[in-house]
Amino acid sequence: MSSEPAVAAKNLSRSFRSRALGKTVRALDGVSFEMPSGEISALIGPDGAGKTTLIRVICGIVRPDSGRLVVMGADVTKSPRAVQGRMGYMPQQSGLYDDLTVQENMDLYADIRGVAPSDRSRRASWLLGMAGLAQFTDRAAGRLSGGMKQKLALACALAAPSDILVLDEPTSGVDPLSRRELWEILRLMARDERMTVILSTPYMEEAALSGMVLVLNEGRVLFAGSPGDLSMRARGLCGSLMPEEGVSARALQSRLLDDGETIIDALPHGGGARFILRPGASLSDVRIEGSRGVASAEPRLEDGFMTLLLRPGASGPARGGRASPSPAVQGQAAGETVIEVRDLVRKFGPFTAVGGISFGVRRMEIFGLLGPNGSGKTTTFRMLCGLLPATGGFLRVAGEDLRFAASHARMKIGYVAQKFSLYGNLSVRENLRFFGGAYGLHGHKLRERIEEAVERFGLGEYMNERCSRLPGGFKQRAAMASALLHEPEILFLDEPTSGIDPLARRAFWRSITSLAASGMTVIVTTHFMEEAEYCDRIVILDSGSILAIGTPGEVREGTGGAPTMDEAFIRIVEDSRGRNAT
Repeated sequence: MSSEPAVAAKNLSRSFRSRALGKTVRALDGVSFEMPSGEISALIGPDGAGKTTLIRVICGIVRPDSGRLVVMGADVTKSPRAVQGRMGYMPQQSGLYDDLTVQENMDLYADIRGVAPSDRSRRASWLLGMAGLAQFTDRAAGRLSGGMKQKLALACALAAPSDILVLDEPTSGVDPLSRRELWEILRLMARDERMTVILSTPYMEEAALSGMVLVLNEGRVLFAGSPGDLSMRARGLCGSLMPEEGVSARALQSRLLDDGETIIDALPHGGGARFILRPGASLSDVRIEGSRGVASAEPRLEDGFMTLLLRPGASGPARGGRASPSPAVQGQAAGETVIEVRDLVRKFGPFTAVGGISFGVRRMEIFGLLGPNGSGKTTTFRMLCGLLPATGGFLRVAGEDLRFAASHARMKIGYVAQKFSLYGNLSVRENLRFFGGAYGLHGHKLRERIEEAVERFGLGEYMNERCSRLPGGFKQRAAMASALLHEPEILFLDEPTSGIDPLARRAFWRSITSLAASGMTVIVTTHFMEEAEYCDRIVILDSGSILAIGTPGEVREGTGGAPTMDEAFIRIVEDSRGRNAT
Protein backbone atom coordinates (compact mmCIF):
# COMPACT_ATOMS: atom_id res chain seq x y z
CA MET A 1 0.00 0.00 0.00
CA SER A 2 1.43 3.38 -1.02
CA SER A 3 2.15 5.97 1.66
CA GLU A 4 1.14 8.68 -0.81
CA PRO A 5 -2.56 9.64 -0.74
CA ALA A 6 -4.66 8.43 -3.65
CA VAL A 7 -6.48 11.78 -3.76
CA ALA A 8 -5.27 15.10 -2.36
CA ALA A 9 -7.41 18.25 -2.69
CA LYS A 10 -6.37 21.78 -1.75
CA ASN A 11 -8.90 24.65 -1.69
CA LEU A 12 -11.12 23.20 -4.44
CA SER A 13 -14.02 25.44 -5.47
CA ARG A 14 -16.73 25.05 -8.09
CA SER A 15 -19.76 27.27 -8.65
CA PHE A 16 -22.86 26.97 -10.82
CA ARG A 17 -25.30 29.65 -11.86
CA SER A 18 -28.93 28.78 -11.04
CA ARG A 19 -31.37 30.79 -13.16
CA ALA A 20 -34.37 29.61 -11.15
CA LEU A 21 -32.83 30.59 -7.81
CA GLY A 22 -31.40 33.76 -9.30
CA LYS A 23 -28.01 33.25 -7.68
CA THR A 24 -24.69 31.47 -7.94
CA VAL A 25 -24.51 28.19 -6.02
CA ARG A 26 -21.14 27.16 -4.61
CA ALA A 27 -21.16 23.38 -4.97
CA LEU A 28 -17.58 23.19 -3.63
CA ASP A 29 -16.30 25.93 -1.36
CA GLY A 30 -12.59 25.68 -0.54
CA VAL A 31 -12.53 21.89 -0.10
CA SER A 32 -9.29 20.34 1.23
CA PHE A 33 -8.69 16.68 2.18
CA GLU A 34 -6.62 13.55 1.54
CA MET A 35 -7.85 10.02 0.82
CA PRO A 36 -5.56 7.00 1.42
CA SER A 37 -4.40 4.57 -1.26
CA GLY A 38 -5.59 0.97 -1.28
CA GLU A 39 -8.57 1.57 1.00
CA ILE A 40 -12.29 2.29 0.75
CA SER A 41 -13.19 5.93 1.43
CA ALA A 42 -16.82 7.01 1.87
CA LEU A 43 -18.27 10.38 0.97
CA ILE A 44 -21.43 11.34 2.87
CA GLY A 45 -23.55 14.44 3.37
CA PRO A 46 -27.03 15.93 2.89
CA ASP A 47 -28.64 16.43 -0.50
CA GLY A 48 -26.96 19.30 -2.30
CA ALA A 49 -23.81 19.01 -0.18
CA GLY A 50 -21.55 18.79 -3.27
CA LYS A 51 -20.84 15.04 -3.23
CA THR A 52 -21.63 14.36 -6.90
CA THR A 53 -19.77 17.50 -8.00
CA LEU A 54 -16.68 16.37 -6.08
CA ILE A 55 -16.87 12.88 -7.60
CA ARG A 56 -17.09 14.38 -11.09
CA VAL A 57 -14.10 16.61 -10.38
CA ILE A 58 -12.09 13.58 -9.16
CA CYS A 59 -13.02 11.75 -12.39
CA GLY A 60 -12.04 14.71 -14.55
CA ILE A 61 -15.61 15.19 -15.83
CA VAL A 62 -15.97 18.65 -14.26
CA ARG A 63 -13.14 21.16 -13.84
CA PRO A 64 -12.94 23.18 -10.62
CA ASP A 65 -12.93 26.99 -10.76
CA SER A 66 -9.91 27.10 -8.46
CA GLY A 67 -7.76 24.94 -6.24
CA ARG A 68 -5.63 21.87 -6.88
CA LEU A 69 -6.52 18.20 -7.08
CA VAL A 70 -3.94 15.41 -7.38
CA VAL A 71 -5.26 11.90 -8.17
CA MET A 72 -2.81 8.99 -8.24
CA GLY A 73 0.07 11.47 -8.57
CA ALA A 74 -1.44 13.43 -11.49
CA ASP A 75 -2.80 16.98 -11.26
CA VAL A 76 -6.25 16.55 -12.81
CA THR A 77 -7.02 20.27 -12.52
CA LYS A 78 -4.47 20.76 -15.31
CA SER A 79 -4.91 17.48 -17.17
CA PRO A 80 -8.27 15.76 -16.48
CA ARG A 81 -7.44 12.83 -18.77
CA ALA A 82 -4.19 12.01 -17.00
CA VAL A 83 -5.76 9.31 -14.78
CA GLN A 84 -8.91 8.34 -16.65
CA GLY A 85 -7.22 5.32 -18.22
CA ARG A 86 -6.40 4.05 -14.71
CA MET A 87 -9.86 4.69 -13.29
CA GLY A 88 -13.18 2.85 -13.16
CA TYR A 89 -16.29 4.99 -12.73
CA MET A 90 -19.89 4.08 -11.89
CA PRO A 91 -22.33 7.04 -11.96
CA GLN A 92 -25.65 7.26 -10.09
CA GLN A 93 -27.46 6.26 -13.26
CA SER A 94 -25.80 2.92 -13.95
CA GLY A 95 -25.00 3.58 -17.62
CA LEU A 96 -26.17 0.13 -18.68
CA TYR A 97 -27.87 -0.44 -22.03
CA ASP A 98 -31.15 -2.19 -21.24
CA ASP A 99 -31.55 -3.66 -24.74
CA LEU A 100 -28.12 -5.30 -24.63
CA THR A 101 -27.47 -8.57 -22.85
CA VAL A 102 -25.26 -8.88 -19.78
CA GLN A 103 -22.39 -10.14 -21.95
CA GLU A 104 -22.90 -7.42 -24.57
CA ASN A 105 -22.74 -4.73 -21.88
CA MET A 106 -19.49 -6.22 -20.58
CA ASP A 107 -18.04 -6.36 -24.13
CA LEU A 108 -19.02 -2.76 -24.80
CA TYR A 109 -17.27 -1.46 -21.68
CA ALA A 110 -14.23 -3.61 -22.44
CA ASP A 111 -14.10 -1.97 -25.90
CA ILE A 112 -14.39 1.51 -24.37
CA ARG A 113 -11.56 0.75 -21.92
CA GLY A 114 -9.37 -0.79 -24.63
CA VAL A 115 -9.14 -4.28 -23.12
CA ALA A 116 -7.32 -6.65 -25.47
CA PRO A 117 -9.48 -9.52 -26.80
CA SER A 118 -7.04 -12.04 -25.32
CA ASP A 119 -7.62 -10.65 -21.80
CA ARG A 120 -11.30 -9.82 -22.11
CA SER A 121 -12.96 -13.23 -21.78
CA ARG A 122 -10.98 -14.29 -18.70
CA ARG A 123 -11.59 -11.05 -16.79
CA ALA A 124 -15.29 -10.83 -17.77
CA SER A 125 -15.89 -14.43 -16.64
CA TRP A 126 -14.17 -13.72 -13.31
CA LEU A 127 -16.14 -10.51 -12.71
CA LEU A 128 -19.52 -11.99 -13.68
CA GLY A 129 -18.87 -15.05 -11.55
CA MET A 130 -17.97 -12.88 -8.57
CA ALA A 131 -21.16 -10.84 -9.14
CA GLY A 132 -23.34 -13.96 -9.38
CA LEU A 133 -24.27 -13.19 -13.00
CA ALA A 134 -22.43 -15.96 -14.85
CA GLN A 135 -25.67 -17.82 -15.61
CA PHE A 136 -27.41 -14.69 -16.93
CA THR A 137 -25.02 -13.63 -19.71
CA ASP A 138 -27.74 -13.94 -22.39
CA ARG A 139 -30.38 -11.98 -20.42
CA ALA A 140 -31.12 -8.37 -21.43
CA ALA A 141 -29.93 -5.91 -18.78
CA GLY A 142 -33.40 -4.35 -18.71
CA ARG A 143 -34.81 -7.66 -17.42
CA LEU A 144 -32.48 -7.86 -14.41
CA SER A 145 -33.61 -7.03 -10.88
CA GLY A 146 -32.35 -3.81 -9.29
CA GLY A 147 -29.63 -5.56 -7.32
CA MET A 148 -28.44 -7.53 -10.35
CA LYS A 149 -28.30 -4.34 -12.43
CA GLN A 150 -26.09 -2.66 -9.85
CA LYS A 151 -23.75 -5.65 -9.73
CA LEU A 152 -23.54 -5.67 -13.55
CA ALA A 153 -22.81 -1.92 -13.56
CA LEU A 154 -20.01 -2.53 -11.06
CA ALA A 155 -18.61 -5.35 -13.19
CA CYS A 156 -18.68 -3.05 -16.24
CA ALA A 157 -16.83 -0.34 -14.30
CA LEU A 158 -14.16 -2.96 -13.56
CA ALA A 159 -13.99 -4.27 -17.15
CA ALA A 160 -10.37 -3.12 -17.28
CA PRO A 161 -7.89 -3.36 -14.38
CA SER A 162 -7.96 -0.04 -12.50
CA ASP A 163 -5.92 1.62 -9.79
CA ILE A 164 -8.90 3.57 -8.53
CA LEU A 165 -12.67 2.93 -8.61
CA VAL A 166 -15.11 5.79 -8.10
CA LEU A 167 -18.79 5.08 -7.43
CA ASP A 168 -21.65 7.53 -6.96
CA GLU A 169 -24.24 5.91 -4.64
CA PRO A 170 -23.79 2.38 -6.06
CA THR A 171 -26.25 0.74 -3.64
CA SER A 172 -29.21 3.16 -3.81
CA GLY A 173 -32.46 1.25 -4.32
CA VAL A 174 -30.82 -2.08 -3.51
CA ASP A 175 -32.03 -4.49 -0.82
CA PRO A 176 -29.85 -5.41 2.21
CA LEU A 177 -28.79 -8.79 0.78
CA SER A 178 -27.65 -7.27 -2.53
CA ARG A 179 -25.92 -4.39 -0.70
CA ARG A 180 -23.94 -6.91 1.34
CA GLU A 181 -22.92 -8.76 -1.85
CA LEU A 182 -21.80 -5.51 -3.51
CA TRP A 183 -19.71 -4.61 -0.48
CA GLU A 184 -18.08 -8.04 -0.47
CA ILE A 185 -16.97 -7.37 -4.06
CA LEU A 186 -15.63 -3.92 -3.19
CA ARG A 187 -13.66 -5.18 -0.19
CA LEU A 188 -12.26 -8.04 -2.27
CA MET A 189 -11.09 -5.62 -4.98
CA ALA A 190 -9.51 -3.26 -2.42
CA ARG A 191 -7.71 -6.16 -0.72
CA ASP A 192 -6.67 -8.43 -3.61
CA GLU A 193 -6.07 -5.86 -6.36
CA ARG A 194 -4.86 -3.13 -3.99
CA MET A 195 -7.44 -0.87 -5.53
CA THR A 196 -8.46 2.48 -4.07
CA VAL A 197 -12.25 2.73 -3.82
CA ILE A 198 -14.08 6.05 -3.38
CA LEU A 199 -17.85 6.01 -3.07
CA SER A 200 -20.71 8.23 -1.98
CA THR A 201 -23.53 6.61 -0.06
CA PRO A 202 -26.73 7.57 1.80
CA TYR A 203 -26.36 4.45 3.99
CA MET A 204 -24.53 5.29 7.19
CA GLU A 205 -23.91 1.61 8.00
CA GLU A 206 -21.98 1.37 4.71
CA ALA A 207 -19.86 4.41 5.55
CA ALA A 208 -19.02 2.69 8.85
CA LEU A 209 -17.40 -0.15 6.86
CA SER A 210 -14.95 2.17 5.10
CA GLY A 211 -11.45 3.10 6.18
CA MET A 212 -11.98 6.83 5.87
CA VAL A 213 -15.08 9.09 5.89
CA LEU A 214 -15.42 12.54 4.36
CA VAL A 215 -18.49 14.57 5.39
CA LEU A 216 -19.59 17.44 3.13
CA ASN A 217 -22.28 20.04 3.74
CA GLU A 218 -23.03 23.09 1.60
CA GLY A 219 -19.82 22.50 -0.34
CA ARG A 220 -17.55 22.44 2.71
CA VAL A 221 -15.75 19.68 4.59
CA LEU A 222 -17.20 19.13 8.06
CA PHE A 223 -15.16 16.05 8.90
CA ALA A 224 -12.38 13.91 7.43
CA GLY A 225 -11.17 10.88 9.38
CA SER A 226 -11.98 7.37 10.52
CA PRO A 227 -15.55 6.08 11.04
CA GLY A 228 -14.72 5.49 14.70
CA ASP A 229 -13.66 9.09 15.23
CA LEU A 230 -16.89 10.32 13.61
CA SER A 231 -18.96 8.05 15.87
CA MET A 232 -17.18 9.40 18.96
CA ARG A 233 -18.46 12.91 18.25
CA ALA A 234 -21.76 11.68 19.73
CA ARG A 235 -20.15 9.99 22.76
CA GLY A 236 -22.21 10.55 25.89
CA LEU A 237 -25.13 12.02 23.92
CA CYS A 238 -26.94 8.85 22.77
CA GLY A 239 -29.79 7.12 24.55
CA SER A 240 -32.74 4.82 24.03
CA LEU A 241 -36.10 4.21 25.65
CA MET A 242 -38.95 1.76 25.31
CA PRO A 243 -42.67 2.58 25.04
CA GLU A 244 -45.34 1.68 27.52
CA GLU A 245 -48.07 -0.74 26.50
CA GLY A 246 -50.22 0.70 23.72
CA VAL A 247 -47.69 3.36 22.65
CA SER A 248 -45.98 2.88 19.26
CA ALA A 249 -42.30 3.45 18.61
CA ARG A 250 -43.34 6.01 15.99
CA ALA A 251 -45.33 7.98 18.57
CA LEU A 252 -42.39 7.83 20.97
CA GLN A 253 -40.06 9.23 18.32
CA SER A 254 -42.51 12.03 17.57
CA ARG A 255 -42.70 13.01 21.25
CA LEU A 256 -38.91 12.99 21.54
CA LEU A 257 -38.54 15.31 18.54
CA ASP A 258 -41.13 17.66 20.04
CA ASP A 259 -38.76 18.09 23.01
CA GLY A 260 -36.48 20.41 21.05
CA GLU A 261 -34.77 21.80 24.16
CA THR A 262 -33.32 18.40 25.13
CA ILE A 263 -33.31 16.28 21.95
CA ILE A 264 -31.76 17.06 18.56
CA ASP A 265 -32.61 13.77 16.82
CA ALA A 266 -34.66 10.61 17.33
CA LEU A 267 -35.83 7.63 15.31
CA PRO A 268 -37.68 4.34 15.94
CA HIS A 269 -35.30 1.50 16.72
CA GLY A 270 -35.72 -2.06 17.97
CA GLY A 271 -39.29 -1.55 19.16
CA GLY A 272 -38.40 1.66 21.00
CA ALA A 273 -36.60 4.85 20.02
CA ARG A 274 -32.99 6.04 19.86
CA PHE A 275 -32.21 9.68 20.46
CA ILE A 276 -29.36 12.18 20.57
CA LEU A 277 -29.19 14.76 23.36
CA ARG A 278 -28.32 18.38 22.85
CA PRO A 279 -24.81 19.09 24.17
CA GLY A 280 -25.12 19.92 27.85
CA ALA A 281 -28.28 17.85 28.39
CA SER A 282 -28.31 14.55 30.29
CA LEU A 283 -30.41 11.39 30.30
CA SER A 284 -32.10 12.55 33.49
CA ASP A 285 -33.56 15.45 31.50
CA VAL A 286 -35.48 13.06 29.21
CA ARG A 287 -39.06 12.78 30.40
CA ILE A 288 -41.34 11.50 27.66
CA GLU A 289 -44.98 10.57 28.24
CA GLY A 290 -45.66 6.91 27.45
CA SER A 291 -42.04 5.81 27.83
CA ARG A 292 -40.10 3.65 30.23
CA GLY A 293 -36.56 2.46 30.73
CA VAL A 294 -34.36 5.37 29.58
CA ALA A 295 -30.83 4.03 28.99
CA SER A 296 -27.57 5.20 27.48
CA ALA A 297 -26.59 3.87 24.05
CA GLU A 298 -23.28 3.36 22.28
CA PRO A 299 -22.76 5.99 19.56
CA ARG A 300 -22.89 4.90 15.93
CA LEU A 301 -21.49 6.62 12.85
CA GLU A 302 -24.97 7.92 12.01
CA ASP A 303 -25.18 9.54 15.46
CA GLY A 304 -21.87 11.33 14.86
CA PHE A 305 -23.07 12.41 11.42
CA MET A 306 -26.32 13.83 12.79
CA THR A 307 -24.46 15.57 15.64
CA LEU A 308 -22.25 17.30 13.04
CA LEU A 309 -25.23 18.49 11.00
CA LEU A 310 -27.38 19.45 14.00
CA ARG A 311 -24.70 21.13 16.06
CA PRO A 312 -25.71 24.21 18.13
CA GLY A 313 -27.13 26.88 15.87
CA ALA A 314 -28.31 24.41 13.24
CA SER A 315 -31.95 23.41 12.89
CA GLY A 316 -33.03 19.87 13.71
CA PRO A 317 -35.09 17.44 11.70
CA ALA A 318 -38.37 18.81 10.50
CA ARG A 319 -40.78 18.71 13.40
CA GLY A 320 -43.79 18.46 11.13
CA GLY A 321 -47.25 19.78 11.77
CA ARG A 322 -50.60 18.07 12.01
CA ALA A 323 -52.39 17.70 8.72
CA SER A 324 -56.08 18.42 8.50
CA PRO A 325 -58.07 15.27 7.76
CA SER A 326 -58.93 14.84 4.10
CA PRO A 327 -62.63 15.35 3.39
CA ALA A 328 -62.60 11.85 1.91
CA VAL A 329 -61.75 10.27 5.26
CA GLN A 330 -63.41 12.55 7.79
CA GLY A 331 -65.91 10.66 9.91
CA GLN A 332 -64.64 7.26 8.81
CA ALA A 333 -63.43 4.89 11.49
CA ALA A 334 -59.77 4.02 12.02
CA GLY A 335 -59.25 0.28 11.73
CA GLU A 336 -61.70 -0.19 8.84
CA THR A 337 -60.19 -2.41 6.12
CA VAL A 338 -59.46 -0.24 3.07
CA ILE A 339 -57.32 -2.70 1.09
CA GLU A 340 -58.34 -6.35 0.85
CA VAL A 341 -56.14 -8.88 -0.96
CA ARG A 342 -57.15 -12.53 -1.36
CA ASP A 343 -55.21 -15.18 -3.30
CA LEU A 344 -53.66 -12.53 -5.54
CA VAL A 345 -51.76 -13.92 -8.54
CA ARG A 346 -49.79 -12.26 -11.32
CA LYS A 347 -48.13 -14.21 -14.12
CA PHE A 348 -45.94 -13.04 -16.99
CA GLY A 349 -46.27 -15.85 -19.48
CA PRO A 350 -45.13 -19.04 -17.72
CA PHE A 351 -43.40 -17.05 -14.94
CA THR A 352 -45.36 -16.49 -11.70
CA ALA A 353 -44.26 -13.18 -10.15
CA VAL A 354 -46.89 -13.23 -7.38
CA GLY A 355 -48.32 -16.57 -6.29
CA GLY A 356 -51.57 -16.37 -4.34
CA ILE A 357 -50.90 -13.91 -1.51
CA SER A 358 -53.50 -12.59 0.96
CA PHE A 359 -53.48 -9.69 3.45
CA GLY A 360 -55.49 -6.63 4.48
CA VAL A 361 -54.63 -3.02 5.30
CA ARG A 362 -56.60 -0.92 7.77
CA ARG A 363 -57.42 2.77 7.58
CA MET A 364 -54.77 5.08 9.08
CA GLU A 365 -52.15 2.30 9.03
CA ILE A 366 -48.65 2.77 7.71
CA PHE A 367 -48.16 -0.59 6.02
CA GLY A 368 -44.73 -1.69 4.79
CA LEU A 369 -44.30 -3.92 1.75
CA LEU A 370 -40.76 -5.31 1.92
CA GLY A 371 -38.66 -7.81 0.02
CA PRO A 372 -35.39 -8.28 -1.85
CA ASN A 373 -34.98 -7.13 -5.44
CA GLY A 374 -37.01 -9.44 -7.68
CA SER A 375 -39.25 -10.67 -4.83
CA GLY A 376 -42.56 -9.63 -6.43
CA LYS A 377 -43.18 -6.62 -4.18
CA THR A 378 -43.10 -4.06 -7.02
CA THR A 379 -45.52 -6.22 -9.03
CA THR A 380 -47.81 -6.45 -5.98
CA PHE A 381 -47.49 -2.71 -5.42
CA ARG A 382 -48.45 -1.93 -9.02
CA MET A 383 -51.51 -4.19 -8.77
CA LEU A 384 -52.62 -2.43 -5.57
CA CYS A 385 -52.35 0.91 -7.37
CA GLY A 386 -54.42 -0.31 -10.32
CA LEU A 387 -51.46 0.09 -12.67
CA LEU A 388 -51.23 -3.64 -13.44
CA PRO A 389 -54.12 -6.10 -13.73
CA ALA A 390 -54.07 -9.25 -11.61
CA THR A 391 -54.02 -12.65 -13.30
CA GLY A 392 -56.19 -14.09 -10.55
CA GLY A 393 -57.55 -13.53 -7.06
CA PHE A 394 -59.51 -10.69 -5.45
CA LEU A 395 -58.35 -7.13 -4.84
CA ARG A 396 -60.44 -4.30 -3.34
CA VAL A 397 -58.95 -0.83 -2.79
CA ALA A 398 -60.83 2.08 -1.22
CA GLY A 399 -64.11 0.20 -1.59
CA GLU A 400 -63.57 -0.51 -5.31
CA ASP A 401 -63.08 -3.93 -6.91
CA LEU A 402 -60.09 -3.29 -9.17
CA ARG A 403 -61.32 -5.83 -11.73
CA PHE A 404 -64.21 -3.52 -12.61
CA ALA A 405 -63.52 -0.04 -11.22
CA ALA A 406 -59.77 0.60 -11.40
CA SER A 407 -60.26 4.20 -12.65
CA HIS A 408 -62.61 5.05 -9.75
CA ALA A 409 -60.12 3.60 -7.26
CA ARG A 410 -57.23 5.59 -8.76
CA MET A 411 -59.04 8.87 -8.05
CA LYS A 412 -58.95 7.94 -4.35
CA ILE A 413 -55.24 7.24 -4.20
CA GLY A 414 -51.98 9.15 -4.45
CA TYR A 415 -48.91 7.53 -5.96
CA VAL A 416 -45.20 8.35 -5.75
CA ALA A 417 -43.22 6.15 -8.13
CA GLN A 418 -39.82 4.61 -7.44
CA LYS A 419 -38.36 6.48 -10.41
CA PHE A 420 -38.92 10.23 -10.48
CA SER A 421 -42.10 10.63 -12.53
CA LEU A 422 -42.61 14.40 -12.78
CA TYR A 423 -41.84 16.19 -16.04
CA GLY A 424 -38.17 17.15 -15.90
CA ASN A 425 -38.43 20.00 -18.40
CA LEU A 426 -41.25 21.65 -16.47
CA SER A 427 -40.75 23.71 -13.32
CA VAL A 428 -42.07 22.61 -9.94
CA ARG A 429 -44.92 25.14 -10.31
CA GLU A 430 -45.83 23.87 -13.79
CA ASN A 431 -45.83 20.25 -12.63
CA LEU A 432 -48.11 21.04 -9.68
CA ARG A 433 -50.54 22.89 -11.94
CA PHE A 434 -50.53 20.05 -14.48
CA PHE A 435 -51.13 17.26 -11.97
CA GLY A 436 -53.70 19.32 -10.07
CA GLY A 437 -55.63 19.77 -13.32
CA ALA A 438 -55.36 16.04 -14.05
CA TYR A 439 -57.06 15.41 -10.69
CA GLY A 440 -59.85 17.84 -11.58
CA LEU A 441 -58.64 20.82 -9.52
CA HIS A 442 -58.98 24.31 -11.02
CA GLY A 443 -59.02 27.97 -10.12
CA HIS A 444 -59.04 28.99 -6.46
CA LYS A 445 -59.13 25.39 -5.20
CA LEU A 446 -56.03 24.46 -7.20
CA ARG A 447 -54.13 27.56 -6.03
CA GLU A 448 -55.08 26.83 -2.43
CA ARG A 449 -53.94 23.21 -2.60
CA ILE A 450 -50.65 24.20 -4.29
CA GLU A 451 -49.95 26.79 -1.59
CA GLU A 452 -50.58 24.21 1.13
CA ALA A 453 -48.34 21.63 -0.57
CA VAL A 454 -45.53 24.13 -1.13
CA GLU A 455 -45.58 25.17 2.53
CA ARG A 456 -45.74 21.59 3.82
CA PHE A 457 -42.79 20.40 1.73
CA GLY A 458 -40.65 23.55 1.78
CA LEU A 459 -40.61 24.02 -1.99
CA GLY A 460 -40.89 27.82 -2.04
CA GLU A 461 -37.46 28.75 -3.38
CA TYR A 462 -37.55 25.97 -6.00
CA MET A 463 -40.93 26.75 -7.57
CA ASN A 464 -39.39 28.06 -10.81
CA GLU A 465 -36.64 25.42 -11.01
CA ARG A 466 -36.88 22.68 -13.62
CA CYS A 467 -37.61 19.41 -11.87
CA SER A 468 -34.71 17.68 -13.62
CA ARG A 469 -32.31 20.05 -11.85
CA LEU A 470 -33.65 19.59 -8.33
CA PRO A 471 -31.46 17.93 -5.65
CA GLY A 472 -32.60 14.38 -4.88
CA GLY A 473 -34.41 15.25 -1.67
CA PHE A 474 -36.35 18.07 -3.31
CA LYS A 475 -37.34 15.83 -6.23
CA GLN A 476 -38.93 13.54 -3.68
CA ARG A 477 -40.69 16.47 -1.99
CA ALA A 478 -42.07 17.70 -5.31
CA ALA A 479 -43.35 14.21 -6.17
CA MET A 480 -45.04 13.97 -2.75
CA ALA A 481 -46.64 17.40 -3.16
CA SER A 482 -48.07 16.39 -6.55
CA ALA A 483 -49.44 13.09 -5.22
CA LEU A 484 -51.30 14.80 -2.36
CA LEU A 485 -52.95 17.67 -4.24
CA HIS A 486 -56.31 15.88 -4.56
CA GLU A 487 -56.39 14.80 -0.86
CA PRO A 488 -56.38 11.03 -1.49
CA GLU A 489 -57.63 8.43 0.97
CA ILE A 490 -54.64 6.14 0.38
CA LEU A 491 -51.05 7.11 -0.41
CA PHE A 492 -48.74 4.66 -2.20
CA LEU A 493 -45.00 5.30 -1.87
CA ASP A 494 -42.59 3.13 -3.88
CA GLU A 495 -39.11 3.43 -2.32
CA PRO A 496 -39.62 7.17 -1.72
CA THR A 497 -36.41 7.66 0.27
CA SER A 498 -34.05 5.81 -2.08
CA GLY A 499 -30.85 7.81 -2.46
CA ILE A 500 -31.66 10.59 0.01
CA ASP A 501 -29.67 11.34 3.13
CA PRO A 502 -30.63 10.61 6.77
CA LEU A 503 -31.65 14.21 7.49
CA ALA A 504 -34.04 14.28 4.53
CA ARG A 505 -35.40 10.85 5.51
CA ARG A 506 -36.19 12.12 9.00
CA ALA A 507 -38.14 15.07 7.57
CA PHE A 508 -39.97 12.81 5.12
CA TRP A 509 -41.14 10.41 7.82
CA ARG A 510 -42.34 13.25 10.02
CA SER A 511 -44.63 14.24 7.16
CA ILE A 512 -45.85 10.66 6.67
CA THR A 513 -46.53 10.23 10.38
CA SER A 514 -48.57 13.45 10.31
CA LEU A 515 -50.56 12.28 7.28
CA ALA A 516 -51.40 8.94 8.91
CA ALA A 517 -52.51 10.74 12.08
CA SER A 518 -54.82 12.89 9.95
CA GLY A 519 -56.67 9.82 8.63
CA MET A 520 -54.69 8.78 5.57
CA THR A 521 -53.62 5.19 4.89
CA VAL A 522 -50.03 4.79 3.67
CA ILE A 523 -48.53 1.83 1.79
CA VAL A 524 -44.74 2.06 1.45
CA THR A 525 -41.95 -0.03 -0.03
CA THR A 526 -38.40 0.59 1.16
CA HIS A 527 -34.93 -0.95 1.22
CA PHE A 528 -34.01 1.00 4.38
CA MET A 529 -35.02 -1.66 6.89
CA GLU A 530 -34.83 0.84 9.76
CA GLU A 531 -37.81 2.56 8.13
CA ALA A 532 -39.90 -0.55 8.74
CA GLU A 533 -39.92 0.56 12.39
CA TYR A 534 -42.17 3.47 11.38
CA CYS A 535 -44.79 1.02 10.07
CA ASP A 536 -47.73 -0.32 12.06
CA ARG A 537 -47.38 -3.62 10.22
CA ILE A 538 -45.12 -5.04 7.54
CA VAL A 539 -45.15 -7.93 5.09
CA ILE A 540 -41.95 -9.50 3.71
CA LEU A 541 -42.16 -11.13 0.27
CA ASP A 542 -39.76 -13.30 -1.71
CA SER A 543 -40.34 -15.34 -4.88
CA GLY A 544 -43.90 -14.03 -4.96
CA SER A 545 -44.84 -15.50 -1.56
CA ILE A 546 -45.34 -14.01 1.91
CA LEU A 547 -42.53 -14.99 4.29
CA ALA A 548 -43.62 -12.91 7.30
CA ILE A 549 -46.39 -10.50 8.29
CA GLY A 550 -47.10 -8.58 11.48
CA THR A 551 -45.87 -5.65 13.53
CA PRO A 552 -42.13 -4.93 13.34
CA GLY A 553 -41.78 -6.39 16.85
CA GLU A 554 -43.63 -9.57 15.93
CA VAL A 555 -41.46 -10.03 12.83
CA ARG A 556 -38.24 -9.53 14.81
CA GLU A 557 -39.41 -11.96 17.50
CA GLY A 558 -40.22 -14.53 14.81
CA THR A 559 -36.52 -14.65 13.91
CA GLY A 560 -35.45 -15.46 17.45
CA GLY A 561 -35.18 -11.86 18.54
CA ALA A 562 -33.06 -10.19 15.84
CA PRO A 563 -31.82 -6.87 17.28
CA THR A 564 -32.68 -4.84 14.17
CA MET A 565 -35.07 -5.06 11.24
CA ASP A 566 -32.08 -5.26 8.88
CA GLU A 567 -30.87 -8.43 10.60
CA ALA A 568 -34.42 -9.84 10.83
CA PHE A 569 -34.96 -9.26 7.09
CA ILE A 570 -31.72 -11.05 6.14
CA ARG A 571 -32.47 -14.01 8.44
CA ILE A 572 -36.01 -14.43 7.09
CA VAL A 573 -35.00 -14.32 3.41
CA GLU A 574 -31.91 -16.49 3.81
CA ASP A 575 -33.80 -19.10 5.87
CA SER A 576 -36.54 -19.29 3.23
CA ARG A 577 -34.08 -19.60 0.36
CA GLY A 578 -32.14 -22.24 2.27
CA ARG A 579 -35.29 -24.32 2.78
CA ASN A 580 -36.26 -23.99 -0.89
CA ALA A 581 -32.79 -25.06 -2.00
CA THR A 582 -32.97 -28.37 -0.12
